[in-house]
Amino acid sequence: MALEELYREVILDHYRNPRNRVELDAPTAHADGNNPLCGDEVHLDLIVADGIVTDIAVTGQGCSISQSSASMMSDAIKGKTLADVNDLTAKFKAMMDIDANGDAGIDPDRPGAMLGDLEALQGVRKFPVRIKCANLAWTTLQEALGN
Repeated sequence: MALEELYREVILDHYRNPRNRVELDAPTAHADGNNPLCGDEVHLDLIVADGIVTDIAVTGQGCSISQSSASMMSDAIKGKTLADVNDLTAKFKAMMDIDANGDAGIDPDRPGAMLGDLEALQGVRKFPVRIKCANLAWTTLQEALGN
């Protein structure tokens, strides 16, 4: 199986079977993100306790890129410290930067290295108009956490 095909399967799996599509009773952080140009929406509820994201709920609607990115993000940050979440956010955004040059610990030859399933989204960089779709969940997360 070619790498691009594998990445496509990962994206479609997260789109068809989104992770953390639950409701949280008492979230400690919340944000709504939308991209008015395409209609993508991401709604995040988080429970942060003692500096750790202990739970996350993701809802929304939109294209496979925005919704898959939100699903992957929710899996990636659950159980992580806020410092780790900030680091992961910086690495993801650097990977999505079409001018990524190795900053934030990113390998310029493999910008998604060390990001797990999130690496599947690096192909979006070939379509600059879709980068906002992939970044929507991450921008919404930063808003929810007050960054």
